[in-house]
Amino acid sequence: MNKMVRKAENKDIDKILILLQEVLELHAKIRPDIFVPGTTKYNKEDLEELLKDELKPIYVAVDEKDEVLGYAFCQIKERPAMPFMVQFKYLFIDDLCVDESCRGQHVGSRLFEYVKEEAKKLGCYHVTLNVWEGNDNANAFYEKMGMKTLERQMEFIL
Repeated sequence: MNKMVRKAENKDIDKILILLQEVLELHAKIRPDIFVPGTTKYNKEDLEELLKDELKPIYVAVDEKDEVLGYAFCQIKERPAMPFMVQFKYLFIDDLCVDESCRGQHVGSRLFEYVKEEAKKLGCYHVTLNVWEGNDNANAFYEKMGMKTLERQMEFIL
């Protein structure tokens, strides 16, 4: 199956919404105390607006029929100059998902490599993302892609 990656378009919204629901359900299983099953992070109107935002590009992996197989929601961010930290631009992957039926077919790695190349073109220092504890498949995938832990956020539930 030939796969390519491109910027998402309005015609992709319906499939992106389905994938957003897949991700939400996974997170709701891992953390039912935080995520509400049966919902999505964005709705159609949100996605229409996001697709216009140059600082929040959405990339989709598609097959030869231009059907969406996965997505990467990204944000171009700037670390401000501080006396104790270097200023730089970076790309944050807010969400990355591959359709369950396409997993194991290198769709995720193709998406991730594309995002890295876009970040380089934009002059970014690095690519970052967050992974929920308990999402072992995602952790393993990102480590396979060469990512390393930058920092850890910890919690104490009261």
